[in-house]
This record gives sequence, C-alpha cells and structure tokens, in this order.
Amino acid sequence: MLTLEKAKKALEAAEKKAAELNIKVSVVIVDESGVIIAIHRMDGAVSVSPMFATAKAYTSGTLGLPTGEIAKYAGPDKPYYGVSDLDGGKLTTVTGGLPIVIAGKLSGGIGVGGSYDVTEDLACAQAGVDSIK
Repeated sequence: MLTLEKAKKALEAAEKKAAELNIKVSVVIVDESGVIIAIHRMDGAVSVSPMFATAKAYTSGTLGLPTGEIAKYAGPDKPYYGVSDLDGGKLTTVTGGLPIVIAGKLSGGIGVGGSYDVTEDLACAQAGVDSIK
C-alpha cells in the first residue's frame, strides 16, 4: 500500500535529486486510482510544472507504465494513438512519470515536471521510486 509516509519519502527523494541537478520541479504522488496523495512545487519551479507532474503521475499510476514508454505506442496507427485525449486530457506521454509497485502490485505513480530536459524529470521520479523500495 502506498501510504502518505511513503509518498512523502518519495517526494523528498525526488526533490533531493532535483537539487543535485540544480533544477526546480514539482512532484506529484498518486494512488492506483490516480488520486493525489502528495504534491509539492519547489520554490522557483515554473508555474505549469504542477500540471505536468500531475498528468505524469496520473498516467503512470493508473496505467502502470512509464509515461515516456507510452509515446512509442501513441503515434498514428499505433495502439495508444490519441491516449492523451482520453479521460478529459488527463493522460500524457511526456517522460517523467513512473508507476510505483509495492509487493508486486501497482500502488500508484509519481510524476515530476519542471525541467526543460525531461530526462532530468525522469531521474527525479526514479529517485522517488527507489526511495520506497
């Protein structure tokens, strides 16, 4: 189960990684239904970063897939084509969201937004996931 305590730990680890990378981000942790457990916008993070982080966390937390991995299946004539239009536009294929699996069960997702290099968002999200395994 993804508890508030674990969500806070993941959020803090993601922010620590962001500080190491000298970036300002927003971090969102959701449960397996996509409901927000924890959210934080670092001082100085761009104003739209919470929106990006929320979409990334929601997508990974409900589909159980890294957001960046969905992109290769989301082009024309691919099985996930139009996925970002589903559920009122809540889903995204932008890199930076990871599923959180606890005891072999999808328990939620983490999304990080705010870097201009999405690989940095992904590194922060990975640090968050790693902190609760």
